[in-house]
Amino acid sequence: MNRQAQAAVLFLLGASLLHAATTDLYLRYVKQGLRPLVLVAGAVLIAAAVATVWYERKRTRAHKQREAGQDRDENSGEEAHTHREPRVSWLLVLPLFALILVAPPALGSYSATRAGTALQEPVAYPSLPAADPLRLSVVDYAGRAVYDHGRTLHDRRVQLTGFLALDRDGTPYLVRMALNCCAADAQPVKVALAGHVPPVLQPDTWLQVTGTYTPRRVKDPVNGGPIPFIEVTEAKPVAEPTDPYDESWNN
Repeated sequence: MNRQAQAAVLFLLGASLLHAATTDLYLRYVKQGLRPLVLVAGAVLIAAAVATVWYERKRTRAHKQREAGQDRDENSGEEAHTHREPRVSWLLVLPLFALILVAPPALGSYSATRAGTALQEPVAYPSLPAADPLRLSVVDYAGRAVYDHGRTLHDRRVQLTGFLALDRDGTPYLVRMALNCCAADAQPVKVALAGHVPPVLQPDTWLQVTGTYTPRRVKDPVNGGPIPFIEVTEAKPVAEPTDPYDESWNN
């Protein structure tokens, strides 16, 4: 892989990062707040590619000028000592094509049932709007239900959105994967479903559930963490949201 090819790979990788950051594709990899860094990284890679091309052309012109003052034997000797880059270096292009051609699915029920709930105690409990039903994130509902004992949730109809996961004993969970930084560190926060739960449950189906707070809770079989319940009064399938991850646990 010569310098021109290296510059092409840098340019394509930078362009891919810019494309991901200017669309919703980057949300499959990192949290929403890191979008500016992805844009900067893409711009830096493109700038590096342009600088590489400029430097290589300048070096080539200087080399040709030196060759013009040398005889053919000296040129032959110099060419004999030219080293070729290993062909295996082209394998570096494979992750680039994966980034361009394949949008990875968000982490789902397989990961959620194999990791313990990552619910953390909230620093504070902001006042809730008077909307009915009250739309909350899975993380917000779980934190208020467990650590605030549902004091801000009593007598309120709550609406949550998440994907389905089934425990080993068949307990249905509504789950959102919470992020610290990127998808590699995503961990599940779970809310168990009771009440009018759909009779046929398909893992990874996205549901919007409406229900009420209940003090019932169970321990996560993976790490023993608390999993609150919601008493479901209505549930309907919905499309997967643009940002499938929940970042509210560390905001």
